[in-house]
Amino acid sequence: MRKLKNEELDRPSIGEFKETPKSPLVLVLDNIRSLNNIGSVFRTADAFLIEKIYLCGITACPPHKDIHKTALGATDSVAWEYHKSTVDLVPDLQAQKYRVMAVEQAENATMLNQFPVQAEKKYALVFGNEVKGVSQEVVDLCNGVLEIPQYGTKHSLNVAVSAGVVVWDIWSKLSKIKMP
Repeated sequence: MRKLKNEELDRPSIGEFKETPKSPLVLVLDNIRSLNNIGSVFRTADAFLIEKIYLCGITACPPHKDIHKTALGATDSVAWEYHKSTVDLVPDLQAQKYRVMAVEQAENATMLNQFPVQAEKKYALVFGNEVKGVSQEVVDLCNGVLEIPQYGTKHSLNVAVSAGVVVWDIWSKLSKIKMP
């Protein structure tokens, strides 16, 4: 096996990326404090053709050198928008026909591996603060809660890792149904 060079990867330009049909997913970052986590989520969003990222509350916005450090230019390719309040954003997304799912550990949560994805639906995934998670007020507004099954001694994953796991799972389920 030979490792491929970057120029062999045939990646689209930013303009081509913006014209490419997107997956029916948006990500909501609810009070994320780490700029590196924000940048990492942008990179994941670029990799899986995420429609948009909503940055809410204390979540920092581009341009910022620490976001750029991990996003590596994905802040230029992925659409994003700032909202002061996740509580105000969730009903707006639901009115746009998004099924809004908090990614959290909660009573009656659906385990991610058991979550049935439907091709005709649009999804908004809410990821919460590194310490407090998704606020209860936001969880109460969501259509449901997804939980990543975990089997070790720790009770959580890093928010950027969680975003990667959940986005990959939903992407792979959608790609079996239909994807751009």
